[in-house]
Amino acid sequence: MEQEVLVLPDEGDGVRVIVCVGEFDQDTLEAFRKAANAAVAYPAARRIVLDVSRLTFADSSMLNEMLRLLRTGRLVLAGPLPPSLERVFELTGAGPLFPTAESVEAARTL
Repeated sequence: MEQEVLVLPDEGDGVRVIVCVGEFDQDTLEAFRKAANAAVAYPAARRIVLDVSRLTFADSSMLNEMLRLLRTGRLVLAGPLPPSLERVFELTGAGPLFPTAESVEAARTL
């Protein structure tokens, strides 16, 4: 499975942006977990934006990590949501829990 996690440079607005590209499951979550932990620990981050627009696969372990971030009260998803993530949300009923914006730029302002 191919995946990439990018943390965008800080723009000084207190928003930490994490971009996930590719397929994420229990065996490929480590880079995302590290980026998420760093974002949570970053004292100046008032918001964590998770750009999921380029996810091609996400399973329940990815959802669990997203729920962990959601509990910080700072998470916003930036879409558009890919079909694979919409399906996970549909199966679990978790979709309404996540604040979601249509783009990273829109998520910065929520």
